Amino acid sequence: MARVLIIRLGAFGDVLQSEGAIHDIRLNHPNDEITVLTTKPYRRIFERCPWIDRIMIDPRSPRHHILSLIRLRHELQNEKFDVIYDLQNSRRTLLYRNWLDTTWSQKDEAFNLAEAARQGRKLAILERIKVQMVQAGLSIRHTLRPDVGWMADDASDLMQRFDLKPGFVLLLAGSSARHPQKRWPHYGDLARLLMEAGEVVITAPGPDELELCQALPCPALLDHGKPISFNLLAGLIQQSGMIIGNDTGPTHMAAYLGAKGIALFGPHTSARATGLDQFLDIIEVSDLASLKPGEVFRRVTATTNGAQKP
Repeated sequence: MARVLIIRLGAFGDVLQSEGAIHDIRLNHPNDEITVLTTKPYRRIFERCPWIDRIMIDPRSPRHHILSLIRLRHELQNEKFDVIYDLQNSRRTLLYRNWLDTTWSQKDEAFNLAEAARQGRKLAILERIKVQMVQAGLSIRHTLRPDVGWMADDASDLMQRFDLKPGFVLLLAGSSARHPQKRWPHYGDLARLLMEAGEVVITAPGPDELELCQALPCPALLDHGKPISFNLLAGLIQQSGMIIGNDTGPTHMAAYLGAKGIALFGPHTSARATGLDQFLDIIEVSDLASLKPGEVFRRVTATTNGAQKP
């Protein structure tokens, strides 16, 4: 039995984007032990993931925390992994691979995204991961089509609490506090247009979005006053009729749950680079503030009438 290490530290959308690749790694290593090295915020996601056996936590300590880095180095070296798949491909994880390369023999293998990126920097991230997987000699079935249905908790109790029936419109109006430029500022006006058209509209804020979402003219779903978990949000998305969101982790999750929806992109990142254009309808503009609520409303209407992305 080989010992396989997958490195995926974050962020939320990137972790979900890697689901298909991790599934394929499992199919190519059916009898091997697969460990994921990740960070604390994503432990609960990987605990639910059916494709892995073990989880290691990287404290992601700053470089000047020498003792913490030494502990992590010893932990990784003591595991004596046979194969590494680095899906993070950062300077930090290059350091980790160098630690292991200094210990392992020449027959051991480390596969990472760097060469794939050099060969095709204009490729969408899922395509680049596919190149990485092919270079590693793996057969590919799921890499281009992540499916995180295993994440979802039953949302029926939450929906009953808010008197919701399936088919509502879910607004994913926020983003990480580090990227406020990804936030479209007109969700309130869109919510009013949708409700005037007879739609049931809700939002489900994360920790960085409570004030933003509670200011919208539609219910903000909370779990006893706190943001709902990723797993409960996944279950809620499965019950929605339409999601409208920014370029943010929950929008990626909706895409990989097979939800119908629209993602709004400004100049920060292109929809093609994220790969979301393969899953959701896209509105991409040079200035999010200039994108009018009426334009998004018309796209929602077209999508609900069947003019959705194949």
